[in-house]
Amino acid sequence: MKNVSFAFIFLCAALLNACTALHSSKKVEDKTIQTGADQTEAYFHLLTDKRVAILANPTTIIGKKHWVDSMQIRGINIVKVFGPEHGFRGNASAGTHVVDDKDASTGIPIISLYGNKRKPSAEDMANVDVMIFDIQDVGCRFYTYIKVLRDVMESCADNNKELLILDRPNPNGYLVDGPILDMKYKSGIGQFPIPISHGLTIGEFAQMINGEGWLPDKKQCRLQIIKVKNYQHEMEYVLPVKPSPNLNTQQSILLYPSTCLFEGVALNHGRGTQFPFTILGSPLLKGKYQFSFTPISIQGMSESPLYMNEACYGLDLRNYDVSKLRATKQINIQWMMELYKAFPDKDKFFDRSQSKQIGNIDGLAGVAEFKEQIKKGVSEKEIRASWEPGLSQYKEMRKKYLLYP
Repeated sequence: MKNVSFAFIFLCAALLNACTALHSSKKVEDKTIQTGADQTEAYFHLLTDKRVAILANPTTIIGKKHWVDSMQIRGINIVKVFGPEHGFRGNASAGTHVVDDKDASTGIPIISLYGNKRKPSAEDMANVDVMIFDIQDVGCRFYTYIKVLRDVMESCADNNKELLILDRPNPNGYLVDGPILDMKYKSGIGQFPIPISHGLTIGEFAQMINGEGWLPDKKQCRLQIIKVKNYQHEMEYVLPVKPSPNLNTQQSILLYPSTCLFEGVALNHGRGTQFPFTILGSPLLKGKYQFSFTPISIQGMSESPLYMNEACYGLDLRNYDVSKLRATKQINIQWMMELYKAFPDKDKFFDRSQSKQIGNIDGLAGVAEFKEQIKKGVSEKEIRASWEPGLSQYKEMRKKYLLYP
C-alpha cells in the first residue's frame, strides 16, 4: 500500500508540474507584442457595414499582409485611403510631393496628404463613417508622421468624426532627449514644442495633442485607441517593415534620432547608398578618415544626393553598438562635435546650399544655440545643460499621456 501511495503522489506531482509548465508556456506566448492592427477582434465590429477611410502606408499591416488588402477581403467597405509622405505604397522619395491616385491592387482612391493638401477636406470626409490612423512612427520630432496625425485629428474635429488609432510600438520609445523646439523654428520638420526624441507611441502622442491644446483654437478630436498588447517603452522592438525608404534597417532606425541632425550640415549621411543614416562623410574629409563611400542616384530613395558620384570620407556606424544609446538614454552628439572639429572648412560645415534636402541645423535641432555651441567647442555637458529646464518639464508633462507606463 505504501508503494501505491508513493506512486500516486509522484503521479499527482508529475501532473501538477506538467500543468504548471503548460500554464507558464502559455504565459510566455501571451507576452508577444501585438499591435493595435493585429487585434482585429477589438475593432472589426466597429467597421462592419460602415464606410471606412484610413491613413496608411506600407507599415499598415496585419501579420505580413497589408491592412487594406486584409480588410477588403473580409468585406470591409474601404471607400478611400489617405497617403502621407512617401505615399500609400511607399514608393515616393523623401520630400517629394505625392499626387492623388487610384491603388492598382485594390482600385481604392488614394488621396495624398503630402501634395496639394495637408489634411482631409470636408468633401473627403463627407462619405466616411470611420476614420482610421495606422502608420508606424519612429519617435522623432522631425519625422513627419506626427504632423500628419495632428492634421488628420484637426479634420476629424472639424467634421465631427471620431479617429480610431491602431497603435504601434515606438522603436525608440526608451529615448526622451534633445532640446525643446523653439517655436520660431516651426517648420515641416518641427511642429511641436517637444525634444528631438519624444518617447511616445502615436496613440500617446494623439492624447498629448488633445491635452496640450495643439489643434487650432484648442479643438478636441474624439479618439478611440486600440492599445498595443504586452508593450512597454523600454522594450526592444524590431520593425517588420521599413517605415520609409531611407530608414531601411533596424540600425538606421535606432541611429536616426542622432544622425538625422546631419541633414543640417554639409555632410552626406548615407543618402544615395543602401546605408542611409548609418554612414557620414564628405570629400573634404579625405586624409582624415580611412572609411569612404560614393553616393549615387537611387530611384525611390535619393535621386540627387549630396556629393553624388564623389568619394566621401568619414564615419561608418553600421556596426556601432546601439545598446550604448539605450544604456545612456541619450542621443549621440559626439559625432557632430568630432566631424566639425575634423572638417577643414569650418565656415561651410553648416552650409546646406548644395543639398536638395529639406531642413537646416536650426530647424532640426530646434534651437539656434546648438549650431553656435558646436562652433565654439562647448562641452557636451554644457550643451546638455542648456536643454534644461525644458527637457525635464517635458518629461514630467509626458507622464500624463502614457498608455504604457
